[in-house]
Amino acid sequence: MTEAQLRNVIEEVVKALDAKGFLKTVKCECENGPKALKGEIKTSIGSAGKIFGETSSWGAAAERHREEVPYPRSVGKRSHDDEDEDAHVDAKVIQAAGASRVSVCKPTMKGSDTARYVDHTLLKPNATQEEIGKLCDEAKNFCFASVCVNPSYVALAAQLLRGSGVKVCTVVGFPLGSTTPTVKAIEARDAIANGADEIDMVINIGALKSGNDVVVYDDIKAVRDATRGKVLKVILETSLLSNEEKVRACVAAKKAGADFVKTSTGFGGGGATVEDIKLMRETVGPLMGVKASGGIRDAKIAADMLAAGATRLGTSASVAIVTDVKSRN
Repeated sequence: MTEAQLRNVIEEVVKALDAKGFLKTVKCECENGPKALKGEIKTSIGSAGKIFGETSSWGAAAERHREEVPYPRSVGKRSHDDEDEDAHVDAKVIQAAGASRVSVCKPTMKGSDTARYVDHTLLKPNATQEEIGKLCDEAKNFCFASVCVNPSYVALAAQLLRGSGVKVCTVVGFPLGSTTPTVKAIEARDAIANGADEIDMVINIGALKSGNDVVVYDDIKAVRDATRGKVLKVILETSLLSNEEKVRACVAAKKAGADFVKTSTGFGGGGATVEDIKLMRETVGPLMGVKASGGIRDAKIAADMLAAGATRLGTSASVAIVTDVKSRN
């Protein structure tokens, strides 16, 4: 798709949202200003593919909403009767404008609203292609936020999920975090080239525990620079850290421009705790993402993590959680 075609798609999306009342147009008060700025919705595309509204208050409204509601307070059941029928309309409008790869995920299996916070995860070293296929099918059926797979399966997952609305997440510097910033950046670029939408990187844990915050920051910044336009989550491995070290790691991740901080790899001997989520949320503030990962096996634990401030959950027990069935994993 050319930039002109992409711009046309974006214009159609914004118009569709405006027609449904999701956008509030700002009128130009300048009599001599360009006509294009008087009550019209304009968009522009940044070098990383990000979309910027010139006259719409959509972005400002979103920022205000995030400040007022920084993270979910409750998790409820979603029924087929409660599904948003407008999603079908929006998808048709978008696709009619030429974006055949854009879609709105509609669940085919009944589950709770927790599904939209879940990174459906399979990172064990002996995972087979068939298991990755099943993972992707489940993600589409329940409309999970993403699947999280090892880098060698990114291309396969991207192919299986194309057009589904489910993102592909992968890991970098995993699980030890001990590779160099250059290697992590190359890993991230390769993953994105293969179809990854989100990158979960492990920090240099040894540098953090040595008090070398400059190395920790440079490590994260190298991956941030390699992932512009994509979501970057920074894994702290909280079970190995003191509270003071967790705070310093969160500060470094925020300063480097990461989108999320994340508790654990699941391979470090410990997982997410409510106390850690609260500490991380308090440190990064209301606008940055916090991902709870490790040991999240049932709906109650998932709800507790969300209530504590998590905005994403990494788990392999995703189906059990959204259907409120005890996991045997």
